[in-house]
This record gives sequence, structure tokens and C-alpha cells, in this order.
Amino acid sequence: MSRRVAAYAVCVQDDRVLLARYVSPYGDGSWWTLPGGGVEPCEDPFDAVTREVAEETGYESVVEQLLGVDSRIIPAAVRRRPGSDDHQNIGIFYAVRITAGTTRPEPNGETAESIWTPTTTIPTLRRAALVDIGVALAHSRPRTGHVPPVQAGGLIEH
Repeated sequence: MSRRVAAYAVCVQDDRVLLARYVSPYGDGSWWTLPGGGVEPCEDPFDAVTREVAEETGYESVVEQLLGVDSRIIPAAVRRRPGSDDHQNIGIFYAVRITAGTTRPEPNGETAESIWTPTTTIPTLRRAALVDIGVALAHSRPRTGHVPPVQAGGLIEH
């Protein structure tokens, strides 16, 4: 089984969430996601999330709180990228506050733009399931750091 550990920023201001438009390098589309991404070898997820925010959005940020961890198994038969084994995604979600900067596309990267999106608009967007997970964690702040599985109908699931 393959595994990916990623750290995601949930930036909420005035009932708006910072979203990043990911453009797949595999030619299979574009969708909205949270700023964040893979934790590098030997990197602390706490550091990875602010690095990813800066790389993808142009903003400087600080972590305010660990919101929770989401772990899901993607069966080999439904993986977006072909693989012979199941895959585990482990997402670590942080409440992050923007401290400086202005938005810009990711230089030589896969993030085309970042926008502050009203939370009421999120259900209408083509988005990664992790957007809903992050928003649910930010709104409910569960003591255990765990939210029930999100219904992924119509979402980019993985």
C-alpha cells in the first residue's frame, strides 16, 4: 500500500475560506482545494503547511491550531492515478492565519490562483473532498480532531 502525508491550511476570515485552484499536470482537469500539500522527508507537518501556503498563494502565515487529522483509504480500482495497490491519504489540517502578502499564482507550480471564497459558495464548486473536511473541522473543532466521513458525491474524492 502506498501512503501520502500532507498538511493543509484552513484559513477562515469573515466567513470566507482561502481556496487554491489546482490544475492537474496529468491533463485531467482543475478543481478547488485548500492550500497545502505533501510533507517532505524529515519535514515537520507544522512547518510544511506554512511553506505550502507561501509557495501556492504568496501569503505569509502562522499556524494557530491543529484542527484534526483525516485518514482515508483509496482502493486501487478507483485511484485517480493508476496503481496496483490501495493508497492511504493522511491529511493534517491546521487553522492558519494570513499575516502578510498578496495572492499570486504558484511560480512553476500547479496552483493557478487563490481566492477568498464565501463558505456558502463552496457547495457549488468543483472541489476536493478535503475542502469539506477542513471546513467541517474549522466549524466544529471536535475535541478528538476527527470528523465523520464526508459525502463525496460530485466532489473530486482524492
